Amino acid sequence: MQGGLVTLFGLLFGSFLNVLILRIPKEESVVFPASHCPSCKTNLKWWHNIPVISWLLLGGKCAFCKEKIALQYPLIELITAIIFAIVYLKADGVTYAVVSGLVFALLLGLSVIDFRYKAVPDSLNLAALTLALFSSPSIVSNFINALLFAGGFSLLRFYVSYAVKKEALGEADIMIAATIGAMVGLKLGAVTIFLSAIIALPVFLIIKEKDFEVPFIPFLALALFIVYMFSDFFNEMLVLMYG
Repeated sequence: MQGGLVTLFGLLFGSFLNVLILRIPKEESVVFPASHCPSCKTNLKWWHNIPVISWLLLGGKCAFCKEKIALQYPLIELITAIIFAIVYLKADGVTYAVVSGLVFALLLGLSVIDFRYKAVPDSLNLAALTLALFSSPSIVSNFINALLFAGGFSLLRFYVSYAVKKEALGEADIMIAATIGAMVGLKLGAVTIFLSAIIALPVFLIIKEKDFEVPFIPFLALALFIVYMFSDFFNEMLVLMYG
C-alpha cells in the first residue's frame, strides 16, 4: 500500500517535473500561466493532465489543435514513477523514500536540461542538494560528507583547469558532487565518480566531433542511482579490495 502511494506520488511529481524541465531554462514561471498546449496555447482541462493516461487517451495529440504531444511527457512521468518505486524498496521508510525519490527525480530533470540546453539551473541543483541532506536519518553526517565532497571537487577543479589551461568542472558539478557525498558518503561517492566515467567512456569514444559537447551530469546522476541502489554490493567490493 505504502509503496503504491509512493509510486503514485512519483507519477504526479513526474508531471510537474515536465513543467520544470520546459519552463525553468526559459526563465518562465512554473505556476503561471496554467498548463497549455505549446502549439496552440490553449489552456488544458484537468482531464488532459492525468499523467500518462491522458497522453494515451488523446493518442499523443493535443485535444484542441491535434498537434503531436512530445513523447517526453509520458516518458518523464513513467521514469519518475519507476524511480520512486525502486527507491522505496531501498530507503529506510516512506519519508526517506519520498525525499530520496525527489533527489533522483530532480537529477533526472537536471540531466534532461543539461542534455538539451547545455545548462544546469541552480534552483534545481540546490533543491536536489538540500533534499539530499535529509535523505537519511544521518543528517549531520550527510552535511559533512556534502561539504567534504564539494571541497574535494573544488580543489580538483583548480588542478584540472590549470592542466588544461581553461575552466573545467563548473559550479554545477561541485553542487552535484555535494549531492553525491550527501547521498552515499565519501567512499561510495568516489565509486560513483569512477562509475560515471566508465559509463561515459563509450559515449565519448563514439562521439568524436570536437564541437559536440557531451553533458556529464546525466552520467553522474545514473552512476549515483546505481551506487545508491546497490550500496551493499559496492561496500562489499571495497572491503574485498582494501580490507
